[in-house]
Amino acid sequence: MRLDFLVANATGLSRKDAKRALSAGEVSVDGEVCRKGAVKLAAGQQVTLRGQVLTLPADRYLMLHKPTGVVCATEDSEHLTVLSLLPPDLRPGLVVVGRLDLDTTGLLLLTTDGQWSHRVTSPRRHCPKTYRVGLAEPMTEDALGALKRGVTLRNDPKPAVATDAVPVTERVIDLTITEGRYHQVKRMVAAVGNRVCTLHRLSIGKVELDAALAPGEYRPLTTDEIASLG
Repeated sequence: MRLDFLVANATGLSRKDAKRALSAGEVSVDGEVCRKGAVKLAAGQQVTLRGQVLTLPADRYLMLHKPTGVVCATEDSEHLTVLSLLPPDLRPGLVVVGRLDLDTTGLLLLTTDGQWSHRVTSPRRHCPKTYRVGLAEPMTEDALGALKRGVTLRNDPKPAVATDAVPVTERVIDLTITEGRYHQVKRMVAAVGNRVCTLHRLSIGKVELDAALAPGEYRPLTTDEIASLG
């Protein structure tokens, strides 16, 4: 871990202010003043700022019910971001685990644990994600079968396969995929001659969107939920 990263994340300072503290000789590593933010810290080394020992806060793992019209970004000049839905003290260091489109709603995971995020989103893990899909036209049995056998997407030679496709109503299905290609659900539905009108993520792996969360609300993940994805 870089020294400037620890100083910023353990104190809440901006990277710019952390570098100023380093340049001013206010940071020490094992009792020795260190002004180089790029220094790599070894396990067990003690870092202090103006004599106060610095430690990183515990990682945070959150579930958020993403509403429509909110982007999965840290900053955006045109739309609200998912981070803007959270209290300011929860935002630092959070990353979105598997983004959703502007018009897609439902389960969104956020964390400060980069390794955990990578494990959840890694294509090698084949983590299932289930979406409730509202359709422009009724979905036929033949089309459902095609989705489960695999469909060819435009400009993509590798077939996209749904691990499950379950009808809910005439124009609503629950679709489960294990990949994360660009606009994959919308493109798969288009490939069988239909169109997505609404898209809502219900679950990632064994973690389901908490029914008690209204759009825009969040809660911490439980220990079991974290372990099931990590």
